[in-house]
Amino acid sequence: MLGINDPMIWLAYVMCLLVTAFSVGYGLVRRNRGGDEITPEDRAWARKEKKVEDEI
Repeated sequence: MLGINDPMIWLAYVMCLLVTAFSVGYGLVRRNRGGDEITPEDRAWARKEKKVEDEI
């Protein structure tokens, strides 16, 4: 079948397709579950970064 007689090669192809399908499904399920809360440390870092950029 398609010139591939070794079952391990077929297993590798099937596993690649399964992993790809799982990755796409996982990404679709988890894409809108943000937990990105801005902490005071993040704000302080952003202020410091902006100050450094303004000085340049």
